[in-house]
Parts: sequence; C-alpha cells; structure tokens
Amino acid sequence: MSRIFAGVPTKRNHATIYRKVPPYLRKLREEAGLTQRELAASIGQSQWWVARSETGSRRLDVAEFIDFCAGCGVEPTYALRNLMKLRR
Repeated sequence: MSRIFAGVPTKRNHATIYRKVPPYLRKLREEAGLTQRELAASIGQSQWWVARSETGSRRLDVAEFIDFCAGCGVEPTYALRNLMKLRR
C-alpha cells in the first residue's frame, strides 16, 4: 500500500455511526423472523448481499436501506429514529 493512502479512512470505517448500522440491520431481519435468503429474495438481492450488509463488508446507500427495511416490514423512518437513538 502506498504511503499516500496510509491512515486515510476507508469508506467502510469512515463514519463512526455506521458501525452501529450492520448489527442493527441484522436485528431488524431477525425480529422480522426472516432468514438472509428470505429477505434477499423479497427485495431482489442475493443472500451474499444481505450477509455482507449485516457484517459491514458493504455499505448500504439510502435506497438500499429503504429496501432492506421494507423487506423486514419496518418503516424506514422508524428504523432511522432508532439508529439516531443508538448514536447517543
């Protein structure tokens, strides 16, 4: 790795608040009683996509977050409010 990029935060770990998102996504799915495969099928994604989203290996954009929440039967605004509470 080049020295130029040493110590530069990657997109994955750039925002501290994002560290709380992956476990929260998993919690949403589990509370909905869904497997990763079931959720993936309902939102048109792969099981791999769900797994990587829940571990933080990939970040969700806003549209993907909305789809994830909808697939779990959760209103995205409700999910965001809960994430904001975790931030404190």
